[in-house]
Amino acid sequence: MNLLPYVTGLAPSSSKEEPPITNMQRKRLLVASPYTDIPHLLDLDTLELPYQFMARALTVMRPVTEAYSTTPYIDAFNWHEVLSELQRIIVNEQYVFPETSYYVIVFRSQIPPTTDRSHLGDLDAAAHIEAVKGGGLLKYWFGTPNGDYRNLATCLWRNREDAKIGGAGPDHARAMREVRELYLEWRVERLRLVIDENAKGFQIIKWVD
Repeated sequence: MNLLPYVTGLAPSSSKEEPPITNMQRKRLLVASPYTDIPHLLDLDTLELPYQFMARALTVMRPVTEAYSTTPYIDAFNWHEVLSELQRIIVNEQYVFPETSYYVIVFRSQIPPTTDRSHLGDLDAAAHIEAVKGGGLLKYWFGTPNGDYRNLATCLWRNREDAKIGGAGPDHARAMREVRELYLEWRVERLRLVIDENAKGFQIIKWVD
């Protein structure tokens, strides 16, 4: 199964004190989600260069419409800015970027207004740590429920195999059991993001196994 992001609009911070990040860690650990505690950070050293550079470019990813929860995925985010950032990175690194594809999960949901979002946030945070440990999760983003309590979350992975590993642990299984009962509606889209050679263009298409 794939990691399903449990959309809450909350990113709970840890109450535990953590050791300070060393200078060496700062060079390789990337904030790639709404969570900023060390266990949630992406270790760039675990990725090949096309995935390292894409993860860095995805730090500028943001929605371009307040209706992102119901907007087609390709129109919901600033993909052209992400591509420009990727181009800037590969020029600075003097790297010939090969055509590369990424596995994308989109989770659209609607929750009842009475939902305990802090509880969902705890489930989400635990599942995210589990996914990070599995490797290959380049970006996790979620929004805030709109007036109809609809929301969108998304994961961008190095490949589908990483997503399977990331969604196979006990915290993900627990979240799945609880979420099935808590949401009014939820729907998953599987997509492929393809970045052209040297980041000259991109396309987002339906994932086909």
